[in-house]
Amino acid sequence: MNNFLITATVIFGIVMLLGYLNERFFHLTYEISLLLGAIAVGGILTLLHNVFTGPVMNDIVNTVQILDVERFLMKGVLCFMLFAGACHMDLSQFHKHARPVCVLSFVVTGLGAVFYAFAFYAVSLIFGLSFTIPECLMFGSIVAPTDPIAATSILKKFGFPKDTGFLMEAESLLNDGVGVALFVVFSGLVTSSSTAEGTLFKVLLEDALGLNGLFMIMIREILGALIICTIVFAITFFIFGRLENENLQIVVSLFAVSCIFCLCEFVGCSGPIACVVYGVLFFSMRGRRERQGKKWDLEGFDKFWECIDSILNSTLYVMLGLSFIKIHVMPGVGLFSMCAVFCALISRFVSVWIGAQMLGPIPDKYTKNEFSVLFTWGGLHGGLCIALAMDTASMLEPEKFYIVMACTYAVVFFTTVVQGLTMKKIYNSITNAKAKQKSAA
Repeated sequence: MNNFLITATVIFGIVMLLGYLNERFFHLTYEISLLLGAIAVGGILTLLHNVFTGPVMNDIVNTVQILDVERFLMKGVLCFMLFAGACHMDLSQFHKHARPVCVLSFVVTGLGAVFYAFAFYAVSLIFGLSFTIPECLMFGSIVAPTDPIAATSILKKFGFPKDTGFLMEAESLLNDGVGVALFVVFSGLVTSSSTAEGTLFKVLLEDALGLNGLFMIMIREILGALIICTIVFAITFFIFGRLENENLQIVVSLFAVSCIFCLCEFVGCSGPIACVVYGVLFFSMRGRRERQGKKWDLEGFDKFWECIDSILNSTLYVMLGLSFIKIHVMPGVGLFSMCAVFCALISRFVSVWIGAQMLGPIPDKYTKNEFSVLFTWGGLHGGLCIALAMDTASMLEPEKFYIVMACTYAVVFFTTVVQGLTMKKIYNSITNAKAKQKSAA
């Protein structure tokens, strides 16, 4: 029988069961309920596997363990999920918030990767691990970017003020391209350098400014993405606007997004950034057309992409939860996980606080400290971190790879579940404190 069909049936069945239980009894945020439920299912499978050994149980556990989040996300559905998340964001809002979006997406992400790298390097020295600076920098580039899927699916449900909510979504949608550029540079250092001596200066000087350095890679990733996106958008939107068949319009959008991503992969620039920009351009041109009084009924189009977004998000969170089964065999999971989460929180806060000094007026009248706390706790991580961590298997020794995977899973779990469940309380406490200060004054 078709393995793909079996896997899809199992995942959809788990989504159905967990969604039903959550809607009837638990009433958690939908994506968080799927992640927690899938982790519970994976734990039960592990327990049953330890108690009841046999070929059937072995096949079930092996099927769960080979779920490839990296292939599913990076080589499959990421382009569609990013377009679905970005196609409601107006270009005028990006223009209005250009400075804070750039600071959060570029400066904060870069600083966060470096701060995390040195924090984790200090932890590795304390515990006698043999992580090098380039390896820690590569790990920092994995956990520094916030996840666009988590942000658009979880944070937007909390009812943040308009400008704050937009910045959270915009940062997460753009900084994954920055994270990928950092990952390319630092993973190149890991694979090319035989010792750690002089590596720090090489990163700061030669590999920051050279033809294959950080800045050149970021320019190539972003500029190439913008050029490809603009060309494909000009062609496909021209065709889109002259169609009346809504089903064909949906096909055009699917072709455009997948074509952009494939071209970017072929050329070597950022497919995620291109898909985000395409979504923003589409929404902006759609709004411009409607403001000109041209009738354009896209209700079915909107419902299709909303449905696609929901299905792919549900599938991803269940796959993430089930893949947690892999870390039960990893050494030092608990201790390293706590250190990883602590380093992630500290590095995120420090980088956001530094970035807040560069923003100018803070949106929605927050103080710099309030803004830093809100964006630290709102910095959720998800499937992109796991996918990048899985990509380090060929670059690290097995023991180091297991540690990186365990720590990445811990950061994803903590930010998605703990921060996701308490984000509303953090936001309310900041809002209430502002209200009290205002009334006292």
